[in-house]
Amino acid sequence: MAEQSRDDVTMTFRANSELPLPLRTEGEDSTRQKNWLERLDINDFDFPYLDSLLKESYSDLLLQQPTFPEPYQAGWFLANHLGAILMSQPLIQLNDDNQPIITSGLAAALERQTTMLVTEDAGAYVLSPVKTRHNHETFAILGFYITEISESQFAFAQMMVSTAAQHLMTCFYKRFEALFVEDLLNAQNQAKREEQRRAMLFQVIQRLSDKIDVDSVLKEVFERIAGMYPEARAELLMSQDHPSRDPRVRTLQLQGEHDSICVRAFMDGVMLWEDKQRADGANYTEIAVPLIGKQGTYGVLHLFLCDEIEEADLQLIRILGDTAGTAFENAKLYEQSNLLISELRLINELVKRLNQSLRLKEVFKFATEELLSIFKAEYCCISQLDQVNDCFEIMSSNVPGLFKEFFPKDYGFNGLVYSTREPIILSDYQAYGKISSKLMEETKSRSLIAAPIIVRGEVNGAIMLAHREERFFSYDNYKLLQVLTQHIGLAIANASLHAEVRRMANRDMLTELYARHYLNESVQKHQGKDDGGSLIIVDIDQFKGVNDSYGHQIGDKILKQVSSIIRDTIRKTDIAARWGGEELAIYLPGADVESGYQIAETIRLRVASETDPKVTVSCGIAEWTRDSEKISVESLFYYADMALYKAKNNGRNQTHIGLNPEI
Repeated sequence: MAEQSRDDVTMTFRANSELPLPLRTEGEDSTRQKNWLERLDINDFDFPYLDSLLKESYSDLLLQQPTFPEPYQAGWFLANHLGAILMSQPLIQLNDDNQPIITSGLAAALERQTTMLVTEDAGAYVLSPVKTRHNHETFAILGFYITEISESQFAFAQMMVSTAAQHLMTCFYKRFEALFVEDLLNAQNQAKREEQRRAMLFQVIQRLSDKIDVDSVLKEVFERIAGMYPEARAELLMSQDHPSRDPRVRTLQLQGEHDSICVRAFMDGVMLWEDKQRADGANYTEIAVPLIGKQGTYGVLHLFLCDEIEEADLQLIRILGDTAGTAFENAKLYEQSNLLISELRLINELVKRLNQSLRLKEVFKFATEELLSIFKAEYCCISQLDQVNDCFEIMSSNVPGLFKEFFPKDYGFNGLVYSTREPIILSDYQAYGKISSKLMEETKSRSLIAAPIIVRGEVNGAIMLAHREERFFSYDNYKLLQVLTQHIGLAIANASLHAEVRRMANRDMLTELYARHYLNESVQKHQGKDDGGSLIIVDIDQFKGVNDSYGHQIGDKILKQVSSIIRDTIRKTDIAARWGGEELAIYLPGADVESGYQIAETIRLRVASETDPKVTVSCGIAEWTRDSEKISVESLFYYADMALYKAKNNGRNQTHIGLNPEI
């Protein structure tokens, strides 16, 4: 008969034994009051599973049985409810000669359920049934063999074996009760552990559900694992770009790791575990739990447990992973919603402030300052495409060596952005090695994000942000820069358009000199802050005759030639304008009348020699100083006009200085 394990016996007893409740009520009789364990019993359904327990009880019995003196030779043996010998002492020889005797005796003892005596020439077999407590059903046979026994000793032998059978029953029920109590305590401990697991699970779900911060969720996961399994080693392998200072949070490497338990758990979306052995021979369990939310899988909880793992532990860890995945997703969505709100506010504020100024220089300066602040970057460059020279000009930068630098359209990251029309994120410039960049090399930067400035469908420039740390910029930074670049590009376009409109409004379209109103405003501003200045009025001699002789087109050509000579002659700080008709005016900030005279003469002589057809000009000069009693634009123009009138009346093609009686 196949031998049953101790656990099989225990489970069978639990299934087939009736357990009266150990409750006592006042007034119950003594029978009801006795130990509830003594009321436990087995039935015929349990008999097939008793062999292991019978053997242990039989061993207990033998330890308490005396040895027989000479000349007697005796031995005990044990049979189960089917009559199969389970154990016997060495004296009992089970062979073809005595097997029929023993078998028939066992059958008779089982049938009659009484102590049987079977004799043979050499001795006698005494067989006594071992019965259950209450129903008195035979579940085992205790046998005894003795040599050199007389008939007068048969009765004593039967009594002795019967008593031993009672003793065996006591040993059996002692072990049975101990086994039952042990099983009951195990069940109680298991129930207690289950209750603790449920309480812990409830606490985990509650605490994780309360977290709305991603880092807090990850920290809580580690704390829960440490609370449940203090000896465990845990790490979180995240698939997303989530920087963390916790060394236990790492990036899940998918490339080249297809056989990894973590990669398989992540790809299949199921918890996996493997029993392994360390180099020192100690066993451990490796577990990979995917963190799954409604929108995807975010990472893997990787555990190494040295403790013995039960099915309930695996279920708890699985639920922990599911709860952590949901909590992480909720926290991530909350974080993203806050980030989106923050970005919208940022964009709104940036656009508002960008639109407060229509000066191109101020727009570039403000955009650079804001970008450095928003992205925590160390360096920023904003370039603009120079259509005339067909190259990029650095319009704003906090790197002094780059400001106002010019670069070819195919150079560096500017060129890459221009050619691809796509933004760039670079984690490590040193490892990239494909493009040379003066910005990255001079600042020794490693991280870069760049985006094209697109105006009216064409790339008009680029924004580049750099930092000396590698992997400094996140993908969220990359996306935000694209949005901000659109608004900055629009602000630059508006400022450029406004500057062009102002330029056109302040310029004379024919001569490309300033308009008269711009000259008046400029003189007035300089008179408010300077100590002096000079004004030259240039008039083309007999210009009506040129128009009458050559036509208005030639007249316009002459005006352009004279205006070009004036622009080439004066300083960058001087202001030349078309005063009206063929009269041109030049204001020289800070210049005295002698300096003005030299410039006027240079212009007069060049006009006489360089124009085609040949024309001459007359010039009148006036000056003002801070010592003048009356300082005004009108008075300055009046005295210059008087000087021009004298030059005209004295024969033209000459320069006269107007005398201000107040000087």
